[in-house]
Amino acid sequence: MCLKKVTILLVILSLVFFSCKEQVKNDEKTQPNFVFIMVDDLGKEWFPSYGATEVNTPKIDALVSKSIKFNNVYSMPQCTPSRVALITGQYPYTSGWVNHYDVPRWGHGVNFDANKNPSFAKALQQAGYKTCIAGKWQINDFRIEPKAMQKAGFDEFCMWTGYESGNKPSESRYWNPYIYTTSGSKVYKDKFGPDIFSDFVVDFINENKNKPFCVYYPMVLTHTPFVHTPHKPKAKTKYEKHKAMVEYTDFIIGKILDNLEKSGVSNNTYLILTTDNGTTPSIIGKRNGVYVRGGKAYLTENGINAPFMVKTPDNQHFETNALVDFTDVYPTLLDLAGVEKQSGFKIDGHSFAKVLTQKSTSSERNYILSMGGLPGDINKEGWLENAILFRDRVLRNEKYKVYVDTLQQITRLFDMEKDPYETNNLIDDAEMEQVLKAFKTKVEALPNLDNNPKYTKTKGLPTDVKLEFLDKAAERTKHRKTNMMPLATKAAFLKLSGKEQNNSTKTNQ
Repeated sequence: MCLKKVTILLVILSLVFFSCKEQVKNDEKTQPNFVFIMVDDLGKEWFPSYGATEVNTPKIDALVSKSIKFNNVYSMPQCTPSRVALITGQYPYTSGWVNHYDVPRWGHGVNFDANKNPSFAKALQQAGYKTCIAGKWQINDFRIEPKAMQKAGFDEFCMWTGYESGNKPSESRYWNPYIYTTSGSKVYKDKFGPDIFSDFVVDFINENKNKPFCVYYPMVLTHTPFVHTPHKPKAKTKYEKHKAMVEYTDFIIGKILDNLEKSGVSNNTYLILTTDNGTTPSIIGKRNGVYVRGGKAYLTENGINAPFMVKTPDNQHFETNALVDFTDVYPTLLDLAGVEKQSGFKIDGHSFAKVLTQKSTSSERNYILSMGGLPGDINKEGWLENAILFRDRVLRNEKYKVYVDTLQQITRLFDMEKDPYETNNLIDDAEMEQVLKAFKTKVEALPNLDNNPKYTKTKGLPTDVKLEFLDKAAERTKHRKTNMMPLATKAAFLKLSGKEQNNSTKTNQ
């Protein structure tokens, strides 16, 4: 009798055990996948879904038609501060990566230290996600740190490291690209870099579709140098090449979207598309009838108000003015995945998961912030430090935006609803007293000094850039005349695009 009871008990326990095991397995399957695509150097004036008129992007337009379109998302104004803010969830004044710094090109032992900085990839990886990165990194030198990607939390990688000093082939990210994988670095002769990166992403998705995964794809497109593309081999002028590069970006995004559908994971995947900062200032686009010069490295909206769209697993589709900035990506991805933040690190960002899952009309923020860019310098002890102790920055709520100078004083105030191109400074308007007072409270709550980057120094190279070069660059940062990039004129646009010459030819005929 006792034996029979024991047998029955064992059967029940076995059923409970396998039921729990199956439940865990099912829970793992329900964790969402993430595909985060970030275009390099492209403002809203090149996205028809945001009012651009000089380019066709049918794949991105189709994406927007089944996505949540954000209107108020701030990147940082240049490459390095944007990318580090995104990875870490920290503002540049917290992480210390205020200035732009090309680690492989400039050296001096500077690096993004994954042991001293948080990483959303590392947090997801530790929670069981398979992680992948493809495209542009530029904040570690793979010659010195061959394990940098693994340390940052990426299982697989296919990278253009950035131009490596003393290594001429590494300049190329487009034709004949120099790419680093687990097999090492090499030139892919007669290949187009964006094809290699995007094929790598597609293969990774197909190989990992039965487990939760995270893809981070910081594209090399559309950064200079301007090049022709496989679809537009006859593009000659920089304007023609830029336009061709934007259209090829659209093609690649379409390829990834199609693969998500074919592989059967689209209904459990969040896809985010954005850009790291505005277009290079040498290019002019047209948006809603206005001629917009690229605002890369500037704090005007053309430099930092990024296109940002999110395709949710259930294809939620609406437009939102919810406030978001790049520090919010880290906590949002972890929130959606049900993963805890890495302990021991301060995270400045706020999750906007409720906007994606509950159609919340606002985020958990009452302002967003952008700052940084331009070179720092190496101090007498050999460490990278910021060129300015308190870097100028902007803060914005849904209606107003203020500029804060290096003395922590508000110098400009704009009504973004009435004046989206920032032409009328309201700083001396008596009616704005309460608005300014509210922003001053926010500014005073910020740290008085920006941190410098936190890292363990790596061994340098004989080709480390001369300190005089960085010193001069840092001085230019200190004496920069303005942090605003004004609109372009119609005449400048026509000249750049070649339409002036075309109109002249038609007139003469």
